[in-house]
Amino acid sequence: VVSQIWYKAGSIDEFNGTTGVAHALEHMMFKGTKKVPAGEFSKLIAAAGGRENAFTAQDYTAFFQELYKTRLPLAMQLESDRMKNLLLSDKAFSKEIQVVMEERRLRTTDQPHALLYEKMMSVAFQENPYRRPVIGWMNDLQHLSVEDVRNWYHRWYAPNNATLVIVGDVSHEKVFALAKKYYGKIKPSTLPVRKPQDEPAQVGVKRIEVKAPANLPYMLMAYHVPILRNAQNDVDPYALDVLAGVLDGYESARLDKALTRDNPVAVSVGAGYDDTGRGPGLFVIDATPAPGRNAADVEAAIRTQLEKVVKDGVTEEELKRVKAQVMASHVFHRDSMFYQAMQIGQLESVGLSYKDMDVMLKKIGAVTAKEVQDVARKYLVDDGLTVAVLDPQSEKGAVHAKQ
Repeated sequence: VVSQIWYKAGSIDEFNGTTGVAHALEHMMFKGTKKVPAGEFSKLIAAAGGRENAFTAQDYTAFFQELYKTRLPLAMQLESDRMKNLLLSDKAFSKEIQVVMEERRLRTTDQPHALLYEKMMSVAFQENPYRRPVIGWMNDLQHLSVEDVRNWYHRWYAPNNATLVIVGDVSHEKVFALAKKYYGKIKPSTLPVRKPQDEPAQVGVKRIEVKAPANLPYMLMAYHVPILRNAQNDVDPYALDVLAGVLDGYESARLDKALTRDNPVAVSVGAGYDDTGRGPGLFVIDATPAPGRNAADVEAAIRTQLEKVVKDGVTEEELKRVKAQVMASHVFHRDSMFYQAMQIGQLESVGLSYKDMDVMLKKIGAVTAKEVQDVARKYLVDDGLTVAVLDPQSEKGAVHAKQ
């Protein structure tokens, strides 16, 4: 079985000065309770033939175990124990925050594409907390205290702010009985009222240039778009899903064909859109210019392709192909218990329901060519655009952002 617990607490809930605290607590959740010493959690799961891990995102923090169904009580026992009885010592934290800072260096500071994405997000969003990186700003990590982590833990880690997801060959009666046994004694807490942090309307193109050690230039074009709030009634997010597929959903999709084959201005190009989240959405196009070409050439070529969608729309053949791929992908992923659990947990954590999965598939299947053309015209506009360009430097080149 797959056992996951999702806390509705991610970087979107953080404040300036303590960015990265959600992810820091994820690390500290493995540092022991009164009953289970540091490191013992992972050893017990491994000894039971299972595997476990955790991840922090903008909207949530989740912990999971995959193990034999007979050992599900062990997973619940351990997970419920650390929901309320975590030991947070200065000594353990001072060591672990060094690990977190090194992780930031390896995954972001020393990775030019990740660095560009981080800088782009901080420019694209003015008000919403999505502007801050999940791992946190380095200055905040350097000054983060165990007290900050403890406050976060007490604020958000409670049964009334968590979703327990179990997928596998086990009856719901047994799962509910186990959940009641292990989590039933933990009292709900009074959760803080979350204030809306709506993003103000953008009024013109935003541009940022980032100088960093890299071999090739790279660019991002990010447009503000809506995301799914009501699976039954929303229209535009589904059309944006299909638009992303038309541009980059298969071999010889529009962007790839036009920019890397017909008239090679780019080595690679892609488009992506995530239709769920607690915060606002972005429709992101990324590209690596071909040798002898620059970001301006690629941006012009991308704009040409977007204008074609706005002017001429998409074909029924494209529509049919993209929908078939989306359906096939979902069916394929449902073969995986882990993916099913991920989808359920994610939907429940962003204000939707696991029951929306089938609704979403039907809605994507019902998207029309006109709806795809309409969202391209409505949202892929300069007043919602942020362009970020990586200017590659030699290894000695300093990291520098120019706006």
